[in-house]
Amino acid sequence: VQLQASGGGLVQAGGSRRLSCAASGRTFYAMGWFRQAPGKEREFVAAISGSGGSTGYADSVKGRFTISRDNAKDTLYLEMSSLKPEDTGAYYCAGSSWSSRWDQQRSRYNYWGQGTLVTVSS
Repeated sequence: VQLQASGGGLVQAGGSRRLSCAASGRTFYAMGWFRQAPGKEREFVAAISGSGGSTGYADSVKGRFTISRDNAKDTLYLEMSSLKPEDTGAYYCAGSSWSSRWDQQRSRYNYWGQGTLVTVSS
């Protein structure tokens, strides 16, 4: 069972980036993105229900980030635009094997990817 995040890199402030998370080994229901800046705790970014019909965002990214999923491809996405230096961090995808409802709590997700680093320069 694996979640493989990719798409991170260096981007200028105001730019855009798309992250992907490929799932393998099992079906995941609710999925989410979390991020962790150096010296800070991992925080919720966005999440999506198992069907993709319901999404939620942290206030700090609302209107700038869009989470989506392609269940046929077992892939989760995070489209990021109008990036700011404070968006810098390691981005982790997470999946739940038991709940279809998205949630902001890390404890609701029992599988995690390895993280992909996004650096936004000013």
